[in-house]
Amino acid sequence: MTTRGNQETEVQIGRRRWRWVFVLILALAAVFYLTPVFVMINNGLKDAQNVSLSTMWNLPESLDFAESGFVEAWARLSPNLQNSFAMVIPATILSSLIGAINGYLFSKWKFRGSDTLFMLMLFGFFIPYQSVLLPMVRFLQEIRLYGTVAGLILVHVVYGLPVTTLIFRNFYANIPTELMEAARVDGAGLVTTFLKIMLPLSIPAFVVVGIFQFTNIWNDFLFGVIVVQNPDAQPVTIALNNLSGSFSVDWNVVMAGAIIAALPTALVYILLSRYFVRGLLAGSVKG
Repeated sequence: MTTRGNQETEVQIGRRRWRWVFVLILALAAVFYLTPVFVMINNGLKDAQNVSLSTMWNLPESLDFAESGFVEAWARLSPNLQNSFAMVIPATILSSLIGAINGYLFSKWKFRGSDTLFMLMLFGFFIPYQSVLLPMVRFLQEIRLYGTVAGLILVHVVYGLPVTTLIFRNFYANIPTELMEAARVDGAGLVTTFLKIMLPLSIPAFVVVGIFQFTNIWNDFLFGVIVVQNPDAQPVTIALNNLSGSFSVDWNVVMAGAIIAALPTALVYILLSRYFVRGLLAGSVKG
């Protein structure tokens, strides 16, 4: 009995050691990934004269926010932040709704050639951005949306359909078909079943798709610089690139601007992270 108790104690001690090793590895990884963030915030709080390669690790001598790079960065980026929100929010909502409709049709309302059409839609994953720039610009010019935020929204909606359709199709495929059959017995049609049964169950999938689309669209640079030529209408990623001057760079302003530009996506992940994990796991196990 004593021997068995000693063995259990040794196992518990071993588990605790491995647990502390695992926590130590996670702490080191967190320090590694948060170090650039510390450098940007630290130097963004300084004035331009106190930012250099040799002093980037030194803390600010005084926390005078008015003299820091954040004030200048906010003044120069705030109009473009509004442009980014005006682009990202409609594009995310539209691509999510259309992806939900596509996923519903491909998973629950099979029709002739649906699998082939779904595979063709997934080819959008593998099309490089650069290969569609010329026909994209020509198409936007034909419909008179080139150079506008509306045209940029259309581009992101269309380019986001493959991933949104895939996520919603996989999510709806794990919803019991008996719900669909019960709705048909009650006289519900295609649209009614989607609006009253499938859509209320889709919140986890919408969270996953929303985070994914919001992040990708917000961080886009290529489409923003190609489609919108007017600097006043360009998204924040283009304005952030323009903070670097031709002859000199105010690194405190650039680093502060990088923090400001990255803050919306960081807040989205922080606020919705728990729902993001639940959405990824939703429907993964059939019970």
